[in-house]
Amino acid sequence: MADQPRRPRTLGDARSEAEAAFKKVTAKVAVAPPKTNAVPGVKEQVTLRIDQDVLEHFRSSGPGWQDRINDALRKAAGK
Repeated sequence: MADQPRRPRTLGDARSEAEAAFKKVTAKVAVAPPKTNAVPGVKEQVTLRIDQDVLEHFRSSGPGWQDRINDALRKAAGK
């Protein structure tokens, strides 16, 4: 037994161990927010980088260019 060095205990050791044990037991676990199901027809705002010439093509035909891009993407996705 004398071969094993003893860990020196300081006055703060018991207190810090007790605080750590208390925090471990009383800590609130962060709950992830509930995942919302995608509702058909609801649009989601995203950032998308498109080549300038492609953007100009869709914008050149006037208002509704975002809907036309969306339709083209839906067609390319096979939907």
